[in-house]
Formats: sequence, C-alpha cells, structure tokens
Amino acid sequence: MPHTETPGTEAAPVPRLRWWTELPLILLVYACYSAGRLLVRGDVSGAVDNGLAILRIEKALFLNAEHPLNRLFTREAWIGIPADFWYASLHYLVTPAILIWLFRSRTVRYRAARTWLWTSTFVGLIGFTLLPTCPPRLLDASHGFVDTMAQYSSYGWWGGEASAPRGLGGMTNQYAAMPSLHVGWALWCGVMLWRYGGTRTAKAAAVAYPLITTIVVMGTANHYFLDALAGAAVMGVGLLLAPLVMRTADRVRARFVPPVAPVAADTSAVGSSNVSAGCQTSAGERIPRQRDARSPAGAEPSASPKDAGDGAPAPAR
Repeated sequence: MPHTETPGTEAAPVPRLRWWTELPLILLVYACYSAGRLLVRGDVSGAVDNGLAILRIEKALFLNAEHPLNRLFTREAWIGIPADFWYASLHYLVTPAILIWLFRSRTVRYRAARTWLWTSTFVGLIGFTLLPTCPPRLLDASHGFVDTMAQYSSYGWWGGEASAPRGLGGMTNQYAAMPSLHVGWALWCGVMLWRYGGTRTAKAAAVAYPLITTIVVMGTANHYFLDALAGAAVMGVGLLLAPLVMRTADRVRARFVPPVAPVAADTSAVGSSNVSAGCQTSAGERIPRQRDARSPAGAEPSASPKDAGDGAPAPAR
C-alpha cells in the first residue's frame, strides 16, 4: 500500500541555521579545543622520546624529508620567511573563510562540512592527549633541525618559542605535534574547494593548499612527515564519525527543543457548504442551490459517485 500523507498537514520545516547562533558556537568549540590542547601537556621527556621514535621510524622507512626541507628553508630566506608566515597565519584565515563561504553559498552542505571539521578537531585533541610529541625544532641541535620560526622571528609577529604572537608562546602547548591539524584543516579546505568550487582555479587551490601546507610544516621543523599523515588520517576518522554526530545532535534537539507544530490546511470547504457570502453549495454542484430546482423540498440529495464526482466518497450500503 503506498504511503500517503495526512491531508491538511505539512511536514515540519527543518530549522534554518543562523549566523548569530553559528558564530558563538564556532568560537565556543575553538575555545574548548584551545583550552584542551593547552591543558593536556604531557611529560617533556616522554614527548622528546616520542619525537625521536617517529624520527627513527621515518629513517627506517626512508621517509625523512624533514632534514632537506629544513636546510632549504634555513638557507634561503626568500623561502623560509613566507613559509613561516604561511604556517603562522593561514590556518587562522583560510579555514574560517571556507566556513563562511559554505554558510553563505552552500547552505545545504554547510552543516555536514562543519560537523566533519569539528569532529576531526576533537579527534586530534585525543591524539595530543595520548601521544605528546616534541616537534623537530625543539629537539637537541645535534639532530640537525633549525627552528625557522625563531630564526626569522624578527620578520613576523611570532616569538622565538612558538608560532603564537610574541610573548604568548608560554600559553601554547608546543608538544602537540601529533597529529598535524595544520595539515588536517588544510585537507578539509581542499576537499571543500574541490567539491564546491566549480572552477579550475578553485580546484588548483584545492590541490595546492594542503600540499604546500604539508611541505611548510616539515620545512619549518614544526612537524614530522608522519604527523602530516596522522593529520590526514584524523580527518578520515572525523568524516566517518560526522553522520553519527549529526544524528545524535538531532536526537538531542528533538528531545529538548519543542518541535514546530504541523501547519493544518483549511479544510472547512470540504465539510461545510458555506461558500462566499452565504451562498450554499454541496458536493457535485458548480452553481449555488443547483439541486434545489430539481429536488423536492425536504428531500436529501442523492450522494452517488456519479453526482458527487471523483473526489466524493461512495454512499454507505
């Protein structure tokens, strides 16, 4: 039997997202992430051991691209300085810009994209908690890395101890290197540009932005190559979990937020014979009091399907 909707009702509209609710929510999520990232500082010696272990694994797998890139960025200021600006600023600018663009021009896709980004970010926070990792720039100089952020700090607003604004380096967790959310967020931006950009320029940026970010995080000695791979893996986990997160959010909203009442259509014309200013009609009539001329006074008109038309019910037998 085919499914039919109840006549006279309409489905409850889907709640529309508003910028004045989205913006505080985004700020709250980012504040929670930043606070959590700061509070999960692990043991420094353990973080150094984890960093050296990653470096040994990479050398065993011939994946150690950090050393040649870091030497290049250190030797060539025209590469190293823009790379430091890229690392210190773009994830704060490009990611919100993509969110705003999706919100304004791809509203139907925005909620899923935003949930994917948030879920992956919190998965990354779990990684910082379970595996505090010393970045290459904080290892002993004998391991051959130079902190380009410190070397070129006079050219930017960041200090020598971190990519944070000068004087605020102590307020960041410098041992949250695994996974690299610089790479993870850049990958998210690339996917959004590739899927919804629609132009060749957008697709080129979709490929270039995460690729260059991966090179930058290694060349500036802020992350290992395996950190970058872990950042991409975190985004994959977040993508898988995002539908579950949205369903859970919908259930919570349905439980605590009063649903919008269905809109009832005006059905008075079906059960009432009043039409316009007191004119009387019944089923099957096109002219008011059409049947009065052909039915005896006091007699009920026959309600046969032939008289009533296709929309009237058959008489009871």
